[in-house]
Amino acid sequence: MKTKLFILLIFLSSIHLSKAEVTLPNIFSDNMVLQRNAEVAFWGWGNLNEEVTITTGWDQKQYTVKTALDTKWKVLVTTPEAGGPFTITIKGDNEIVLQNILVGEVWLCSGQSNMEWSATTGAGIDNAEEEIKNADYPNIRLLTIPKRTSEFPQESVPGSWEVCTPDTMKDFSAVAYLFARRLQGELNVPIGLIDNAWGGTPAEVWTPVSVFENHMDLKEAAKAVENNKWSPGFTAALYNAMVYPIVPFRIAGTIWYQGESNTANYSTYAKLFSEMVASWRSVWGYEFPFYYVQIAPYKYGTEEVGVLIRDQQRRALKMIPNSGMVVTSDIATIDDIHPPNKQDVGLRMANIALKEHYKEIEGVVHSPLFNTMSIQGKKVEVTFDNAEGLFSKGKKITHFEIAGDDGQFYPAKAIIKNDRIILSSKEVKVPNKVRYAWNNIAEPNLFNGAGLPVSSFTSEKQ
Repeated sequence: MKTKLFILLIFLSSIHLSKAEVTLPNIFSDNMVLQRNAEVAFWGWGNLNEEVTITTGWDQKQYTVKTALDTKWKVLVTTPEAGGPFTITIKGDNEIVLQNILVGEVWLCSGQSNMEWSATTGAGIDNAEEEIKNADYPNIRLLTIPKRTSEFPQESVPGSWEVCTPDTMKDFSAVAYLFARRLQGELNVPIGLIDNAWGGTPAEVWTPVSVFENHMDLKEAAKAVENNKWSPGFTAALYNAMVYPIVPFRIAGTIWYQGESNTANYSTYAKLFSEMVASWRSVWGYEFPFYYVQIAPYKYGTEEVGVLIRDQQRRALKMIPNSGMVVTSDIATIDDIHPPNKQDVGLRMANIALKEHYKEIEGVVHSPLFNTMSIQGKKVEVTFDNAEGLFSKGKKITHFEIAGDDGQFYPAKAIIKNDRIILSSKEVKVPNKVRYAWNNIAEPNLFNGAGLPVSSFTSEKQ
């Protein structure tokens, strides 16, 4: 009798354990920020054919959905103008209550070590002690996605949202925090940051397998970075584990700081990068803004691989709609691949977002970019986009070179005329090529009136 009773209890327990509760991916947690004025997706799992109801605290509206045959459910919830804190209740056979939820602007912050770099990483950032002490922003919320890899797309990530305090900010992405602080100060709305950066990673590991299946040149070029000792050695490893699981959590846009680990296959970087961005936008289902940082001058060695990546990043701007690029040649520390001046990087990216995406500020927010060159006898005239107020920090403009038919470049004398540059060299009688700041460690001195440095460039096709 006792044996039969024991078996019955085991059987009943197994029935109870097999009854799945409504669950959410970890990106939904207390303290999170939801994108304002949008239809945001909630999704998760439950019992087969279970009815799940979401009640939103800002209007007490209810959204009901049933799980599908795979026991998954998904529903779109309409968010209001910025505000909070709110509660959100998810109820099926069990109940989940998410608390201290804000509605505002959500940004994904990705890339390699310069995005991952915190106020306390390594040598830290400029003015780190003061920045940490003042990082008390209850309307900025932080989510760090731990480093994970996968050969296949995953459905959730570890981690949970935290309120921005000196204690939570000190180990969070410094660039992302400084970007958010500027946005929050100007927009006066809550800001949510999702940090999924990983130092040392090439763009290939952030890009889905489908891109390489459709572009054999990118698949071949990827072999050059597969053995990176700081990074997983297979394509899509981080896309599968750190990007795909948070789709389709609604974001306002993405900021990106990466490129240093693609010097081995620089020639395909612009195409790879543009395809990566397109693939992210495709799975999210809309063309969110994508703002990125051009890598800073650094001693890479004898080959000019650093400047070649910078030029690929410049060229990628025309390949990626709704994008913007921050130039960092003036904040370089050529002996350290991690410039400590993260303040100007975060500020410049935020200013691009504030002007281009939010339409909140006026003025020039982009660095001057090479536009045209025209031959005028023995001289060359160069024009730039975003060149208003062009000036040099120094008596002479540095780092311009011109070449003739023989392809040999010589230093050029440069003068500013009506926000254009006029170049000449005694060594070049008939110039037909121009380049600027064309080496790994070049720290040139030409800026626009907004104090933003001119990007390195070459007029040659790459």
